[in-house]
Amino acid sequence: MGMRLSHAVAICAGLVTAGCPYSDFLSSSGGLAISGGGGGGGPNTLSFTVQPSTAVAGDIITPAIQVLVRDTLGIPDTAFTAAITVTLTVNPVGATLSGTRSIVPANGTALFGDLVIDRSGSGYVLQASAPGATSVSSNTFTILAP
Repeated sequence: MGMRLSHAVAICAGLVTAGCPYSDFLSSSGGLAISGGGGGGGPNTLSFTVQPSTAVAGDIITPAIQVLVRDTLGIPDTAFTAAITVTLTVNPVGATLSGTRSIVPANGTALFGDLVIDRSGSGYVLQASAPGATSVSSNTFTILAP
């Protein structure tokens, strides 16, 4: 189609949706139709809405770490169903991250409530990634000695 979508909307603005040759691009209210849980055409992005906080080695990191999936318009993508995985990407002392590291988000949010790092150190960083989404790194955090 040689015509841009914005031109199609302008041409069809005064027409009944059913009579518009570009009606596939319009919703029943005459606005642009956006499929799926979000808008735009690029990949979703991930963001830490609850960052990892200081914890004691061997104890669960609390509060639970949360990762949100946003569409290209910045709106939470509640239809996103790919598992989000967290990994320990900056690991200054060779620690192990354990717990449930891969979660399918509910309503666009993945909640990691049982993550544990086994060794004390500072400067740890987690990374969240998922197929179809741009990954994100957490802020640095510290794990204290027991």
